[in-house]
Amino acid sequence: MKKTPLVISMILVASFCLPSVTAERRNAKQNVYVPNGQTAIKIAEAIWLPIFGESIYKEKPFKAILIKDRIWYVHGTLHTAIGGTVNIEIQKSDCKILSVSHGK
Repeated sequence: MKKTPLVISMILVASFCLPSVTAERRNAKQNVYVPNGQTAIKIAEAIWLPIFGESIYKEKPFKAILIKDRIWYVHGTLHTAIGGTVNIEIQKSDCKILSVSHGK
């Protein structure tokens, strides 16, 4: 009989704590606008295309590398001995473009 109030108390505490944990996880996920490399590459293409033109597609495949779990570094592939590739740095949390360049 004495266990019943304890069990009820534990259920009440859990019911109050769980929604806040779930809300925190949901907010954490919502604060990541560039969650993976595929998304980073699509954003990069959208930025590069008006700047550098369709010639960027000669540099496929594009590669995305996550640096310190904060910044996506996306770059093209160099297929010749000379020249350079398109590069972009995109902040994972808010999709802020930190730099755009094309090596020569």
